[in-house]
Amino acid sequence: MRVIYAFIAGGLFGAGLFVSGMTDTVKVQGWLDVFGDWDPTLAFVMGGAIIPMAIAWALVPRRKPLVGGAFPTPPDPQVGRELIIGSTLFGAGWGLAGLCPGPAIASLSYGGAGHWIFAAAMLVGMAITPGLRSELDRRLARG
Repeated sequence: MRVIYAFIAGGLFGAGLFVSGMTDTVKVQGWLDVFGDWDPTLAFVMGGAIIPMAIAWALVPRRKPLVGGAFPTPPDPQVGRELIIGSTLFGAGWGLAGLCPGPAIASLSYGGAGHWIFAAAMLVGMAITPGLRSELDRRLARG
């Protein structure tokens, strides 16, 4: 049953990304081009995602998930090296390619070779990040 719920949720998420234009790299890059030909329509998409999630997180303490054990605890709100580096890399990739992980996966069925190359590079990055992080932590500990 859990797999069915995950499939339905993933399908709805992917359909929402497609309908909202988040899988259109030109539209996303137009949103990010605030000093050029700016396209503000994705602000409504973000608001349409952030507002319901804020309400959902406010209700979490009184609820249990339909499937699974418990909701995850909220992350530590402290800004640190990992958040800054991760946010910078995410933003740079999003700006250069016009895709982030969710829309990249959602666009694989129609996006062409560029979307497949992006998804492959994203998976390689995910695979090598733990090793790079360990090496960076080791070098920083040495001073």
